[in-house]
Amino acid sequence: MNKLVEELKKYKEIKIPEWGFYVKTSASKERPPVQEDWWHIRAASLLMKIKYKGPIGVNRLSKYYGGRKNRGFKPERKYPGSRNIIRKILQQLEKAKLIKPSEGVKKGKILTKEGKELIKKVM
Repeated sequence: MNKLVEELKKYKEIKIPEWGFYVKTSASKERPPVQEDWWHIRAASLLMKIKYKGPIGVNRLSKYYGGRKNRGFKPERKYPGSRNIIRKILQQLEKAKLIKPSEGVKKGKILTKEGKELIKKVM
């Protein structure tokens, strides 16, 4: 996974927006991520999820990146991850020509030939 993150850093299309340093990744989180390259780590993770679970959309992906929220005395509840972050990363991966929309009955994103070659190269 670390090799894939390093390869994604070489793409000029995949970069963290300026608001990315201040935003939480889920409603269940209390603070923003502390790693400087968390955007590229999430992008690599999304690529692998699309490889194994694709075609897959933003809504289903947000369930994977959610978590349990501490609500004080009330019981914990599961909250989805940020769909905005996932959507922006998918748009960047699409610009980099690593993923594309599926053309079949099932909607979502799938890997392109270049995306498959990238993953094969680093694995």
